[in-house]
Amino acid sequence: MKRFLKKLSDCGDKSFIPLLALAAAGSTVVFTGNDTSSKVHFRINFGFSTATFKRYFDIALDVFERQSSSSCFSCRGSIATLTGLDPPENVKKEGSGEDGDDEKKHKCCNCFGRDTIANAAAAVGPAVVNISVSRGFHGLSAGRSIGSGTIIDADGTILTCAHVVDFQGLSISSKGKVDVTLQDGRVFEGTVVNADLHSDIAIVKIKSKTPLPTAKLGTSNMLRPGDWVVAMGCPLSLQNTITAGIVSCVDRKSSDLGLGGMRREYLQTDCAINAGNSGGPLVNVDGEVIGVNIMKVLAADGLGFAVPIDSVTKIIDHFKKRGRVIRPWLGLKMLDLNDMVVAQLQERDPSFPKVNKGVLVSMVTPGSPADRAGFHPSDVVVEFDGKPVGSIKEIIDIMGENLGKQLKAVVKRANNATATLTVIPEEANPDM
Repeated sequence: MKRFLKKLSDCGDKSFIPLLALAAAGSTVVFTGNDTSSKVHFRINFGFSTATFKRYFDIALDVFERQSSSSCFSCRGSIATLTGLDPPENVKKEGSGEDGDDEKKHKCCNCFGRDTIANAAAAVGPAVVNISVSRGFHGLSAGRSIGSGTIIDADGTILTCAHVVDFQGLSISSKGKVDVTLQDGRVFEGTVVNADLHSDIAIVKIKSKTPLPTAKLGTSNMLRPGDWVVAMGCPLSLQNTITAGIVSCVDRKSSDLGLGGMRREYLQTDCAINAGNSGGPLVNVDGEVIGVNIMKVLAADGLGFAVPIDSVTKIIDHFKKRGRVIRPWLGLKMLDLNDMVVAQLQERDPSFPKVNKGVLVSMVTPGSPADRAGFHPSDVVVEFDGKPVGSIKEIIDIMGENLGKQLKAVVKRANNATATLTVIPEEANPDM
């Protein structure tokens, strides 16, 4: 007991020196700090041994010291409550004294701590590279273009942007060769393996006789507006640059940005993105790549955009299977519906079909597969290939890579009329 009290009195932060109380009648040992929410209760039956008593006090002391010194802003103010003779498994593990205790301390909750950004950047930083490309036109040198990339596989696979390694209207004098500089200073000659201009995603390969650092790919479908993210890359040729911000929008559509062609979706962030950041990773607080930085709005600050990593993963799979991306095309411009939009449309036009959700067809391209199938503007698609749909994304996911396959679509029309249409997707023109 004296040793326990001495350890408590030696705590660096005197405001956390606990009050120890023994209540034999209630068979309870309690110690608590100045914050009434920060306390640990142990219920001990009569007849316990000295070794058992010591064991529980050591566990309690360990929990107190770890959480009172944690860099996690939330955990500094609270200590777990343990009840019964056997402590919970997580306390046994955290108090075991095994290697890696420091890492476990910082993962006690999902809070934002003082080391969160630094740890995320440190996890991915070594795999972020600088990509330099020689530009030329009819044999004349036009300088060099600088971008960023991320090593995603130990075999030297680098993820970057297509516009970093390929320029429409300009010939690349290096003929598919680029210079890749790692964070540790090593320089390699890279080869452009694949590039998809529509999504602006490209793959570069380098060969190394020594191990290469790699970044872990995460998922973007769980992101929410307000989540913290880190943008990494080489803005203005300044290597190893890190900027932090939040996710502003998880599904910014290309049409919102005035971009023509096929539908694309981006992650919008307020991280500082500048020339040279293109191709660099957008990273979550767990140190996982959740997007590829692609562009910013020139006339504004804090408006940057990235391709979601879930979309990038699909593109990489297409590259591996066919060497190019296959995109089915129907020839429809569509709009997602919800209860509020439906109510407004029904108010304006009483003949609008009575639906709760669906996808509104706003335009049909003449001569397209949808036009030949009999789609009309104002149709509401409620079922596609036998599955109910309520969003454009669901229709795209159902189509997948199905080219030349007949797909049934159920549409609702004026006065609640129903029609079943058969459409055969075609491959989209890459120039669209």
